[in-house]
Amino acid sequence: MEVHHHSHPAGSDNHRNKKKWTHYFWEFLMLFLAVFCGFLAEYQLEHKIERDREKQFIASFIEDLKTDTAAIRQNLHFRKQKMERMDSLLQLLSNRQIKGHENELYYFGRTLIRNAWFQSNDRTIIQLKNSGSLRLIRNEEVADSIISYQKLVDIIQVNQDDERNERVSTIPVLSRLFNPFEFDKMMSIGGITRPTNNPALRSYDENLQQDLALYIHFIKGSTYIIEERLQLLHNRATNILLFLKRKYHLK
Repeated sequence: MEVHHHSHPAGSDNHRNKKKWTHYFWEFLMLFLAVFCGFLAEYQLEHKIERDREKQFIASFIEDLKTDTAAIRQNLHFRKQKMERMDSLLQLLSNRQIKGHENELYYFGRTLIRNAWFQSNDRTIIQLKNSGSLRLIRNEEVADSIISYQKLVDIIQVNQDDERNERVSTIPVLSRLFNPFEFDKMMSIGGITRPTNNPALRSYDENLQQDLALYIHFIKGSTYIIEERLQLLHNRATNILLFLKRKYHLK
């Protein structure tokens, strides 16, 4: 028997190869586009999450600033009253108005070592530092304002430490001038009350009076510095509040 071989046109194999190649190309292109679009979607989602976190940190920092400004006003009010008492005590010592003014001396002497400590609400700053999230604050001006604010807070903390040391150093002089049992009678739940009479001092030594005046001078100097910087911090907090609300469209 004769076997007949069917002949194929020469271009048919090339046509199938070309079709197969284009088919793989389009599959690859579709897969690439799917992966690329997925990457873009993930990037956009991550970017949105970071923007939302940034806004949350800013909103939290704004609340911290509100707390700080209220605390600063209270602290400045306390320091103004304390400065007036220190001036009154210095005047009594300078004019040697001791006998007959023991009531005032006891009151001003006992309140001399009392203090109102300013403590910044630093919850947001701590979170930003500990979590490394400060990078989320994209605006350089915003980041700089937060950092500069915290630096001033740190400086005030150092000033308060210095003032505390000065107040503690005054205690030995106070203990030699005043009767501790009279001090104890002046204590109450509401704070320090004036004696009901003119209790005698433990000592009327003028050298001790001079020592006390010197300590008051040092404390006044520290109080001036702290008051000035607290006022600066209050102004800075107020300006940052307005700036952040405007920048992030917050109420």
